[in-house]
Amino acid sequence: MTSVWNPITIGMLTLKHRFALAPMTRGRAQIDGTPSPLAAEYYGQRASLGLLITEGTQPSADGQGYIGSPGIYTDAHVIGWRKVTDAVHEGGGHVFIQLMHVGRQSHPDNTPHHRQPVAPSAVRPGVQMFTLSGMQDIPEPRALSTEEVQSTVQDFRLAARKAIEAGADGVEIHGANGYLVHQFLAENANLRTDAYGGSIENRGRFALEVAQAIADEIGPERTAIRLSPGAPLGGIVEGSDSAELYRYLTRELAKLNLAYLHIMHFGDDALLADIRTLWSGPVLVVRLGRTRETLLDDLNSGLADLVPIGRWALANPDFVERYRTGAAFNPDDPATYYAGGAVGYTDYPFLANATA
Repeated sequence: MTSVWNPITIGMLTLKHRFALAPMTRGRAQIDGTPSPLAAEYYGQRASLGLLITEGTQPSADGQGYIGSPGIYTDAHVIGWRKVTDAVHEGGGHVFIQLMHVGRQSHPDNTPHHRQPVAPSAVRPGVQMFTLSGMQDIPEPRALSTEEVQSTVQDFRLAARKAIEAGADGVEIHGANGYLVHQFLAENANLRTDAYGGSIENRGRFALEVAQAIADEIGPERTAIRLSPGAPLGGIVEGSDSAELYRYLTRELAKLNLAYLHIMHFGDDALLADIRTLWSGPVLVVRLGRTRETLLDDLNSGLADLVPIGRWALANPDFVERYRTGAAFNPDDPATYYAGGAVGYTDYPFLANATA
């Protein structure tokens, strides 16, 4: 049985243990998408987690959906992220920037250009979005042309290059949770009749082209992807062929020899077992409802190689030490998840301070 304290190699990185920081939206970037100075402190505080996967970061202006989400497509973004990566590296950790194009999960009030959201097809998600004016219905998106789909692939490529320029150790493609890559996979969000819609192969084409473009640009050992089979988020309904689609996608992605595959698991244990078999490299698995007692179940069973930590790491910058010693965890405060500023961000106490 693999111990959580066994080292592991991820791409070019050697990690001292099997924990990682899960990507979590924090909503504290500056208005132009540059990470705030507090971001360097926040991620630096959590460097002991080893592999830190950042919050979702838009690869273009069209990719933004939320207020205060960061970008990685301008020189200013690179300078801001360099402060973050330097802080993490100084603390002995490593950083993968998660590239998240939200697609239709957006509102014009939240983007720098105030344009209509873009998506595989002109289908509303049927959910609301928080804006500075409060909760608003997400408008109908504009369907990307075939040429624009291909241009969006290049946006991901550029963003990956910028991430490496900013000192990141790699990038994770956000192909999950109802965002653009996931929208291409889902039958109810993708009604296209060109090469990017219809069959399993066509609906998976965008994800594969993005992964290939990034691997070509920065190397497969610096490229990873997150998927969420069956996730009913953002109005997504994947369809009756969902399991076979993810088996196909896993087989094709495995040919690229990416750094890792990150699964947000929503309950199909048989499919997760198949994915584990089809994927030859490291697998990260996040499940809802984990407890301290069940946290390592997927690692112990062999379904996962790393265990990403979300809210516990948000509230406990020294999560690894607390887990190792059996110390109590700080409780997280949902009211401050996206509140802005240091409160609920960089002010959670370390064990040594709490003990003192």
